[in-house]
Amino acid sequence: MPRKSFSELIDSPGMPVLVDFFATWCGPCKTMAPILEQVAAQHQGKLRIIKIDVDKNPAVAQQYRVQSIPTLVLFSKGQPVWRQAGVVPAAQLSQVLQPFIG
Repeated sequence: MPRKSFSELIDSPGMPVLVDFFATWCGPCKTMAPILEQVAAQHQGKLRIIKIDVDKNPAVAQQYRVQSIPTLVLFSKGQPVWRQAGVVPAAQLSQVLQPFIG
């Protein structure tokens, strides 16, 4: 199966895509991981979450001006509609997602 490009991954019709820009060595990124798992479980079938390792994908991180990690970027219809750097509590993240997942 061919690998999808980043633009193919974020262009998900009818489903917003939350991108977690992270690095394996990043402590706050490790804190964010279980929060993302919780949010994914809560919104299963309504939201896609993908993780982008900034060390392995520096061009994508640069394209979206990721200057600190973790950075979350929410894409709706392929366009960034929200972004936040740092750890985001699950309740706050769900509140941000609500208008996009219905």
